[in-house]
Amino acid sequence: MSTLKIAGSTALVTGANRGLGRAFALALLAGGAETVYAGARDAQTVTDPGLVPVKLDVTDPADVSAVAERCADTTLLINNAGILHGGSLLAAPSLDGARAELETNLFGTLAMCRAFAPVLGRTGGGALVNMLSVLSWHTLPQIGSYGVSKAAAWSMTNAVREELREQGTLVVAAHAAFIDTDMAARVDLPKTSPADVARRILDAVEAGREEVLVDDLTRQVKAALSGVPDER
Repeated sequence: MSTLKIAGSTALVTGANRGLGRAFALALLAGGAETVYAGARDAQTVTDPGLVPVKLDVTDPADVSAVAERCADTTLLINNAGILHGGSLLAAPSLDGARAELETNLFGTLAMCRAFAPVLGRTGGGALVNMLSVLSWHTLPQIGSYGVSKAAAWSMTNAVREELREQGTLVVAAHAAFIDTDMAARVDLPKTSPADVARRILDAVEAGREEVLVDDLTRQVKAALSGVPDER
């Protein structure tokens, strides 16, 4: 497995115009990355100096293909883009929200993995980070479909890791509970700052670790997976 240093790397972050994605982009700049491509559906919303704005909707095949061609020197891909609609799986008025979450959180992330696997192979292996969630393993009924999308993305990440192992690409599954962004604005529980989340994950990339459990709650939930369901 190749190792990757942030300093001198060429990185692409999806959903980089705000929240955790912006924190990733800024942490990469602070760590000495040579180029940081900042993907956003509206590239004009990327305004931080030093970032290279890139128009990217991960659910649009034309955007994904164009970005893979434009950013063909990428050595680190951070799949951060995601959406949360909320709502019960059974009581939601339709499946539209669940489908939209799967389209972005699973299929959009997979589309980026597929497009950039050969890019990373040509640039020496590099690294790929998929931003997942504690909800990959734990269900909250009020946002059940979001958990489904993240559980599916975790399984996909594990499969992609095995497929890319031969070409030396590090595939990192990053899990976190509540991050202090707009997505968790209504959550009245302890939150980790986006800057801290980004730093811990980038440290894991440099250390060659395939999984990052960002906070105590995430570590506790992962540890409880081996228990009997009604005892958790």
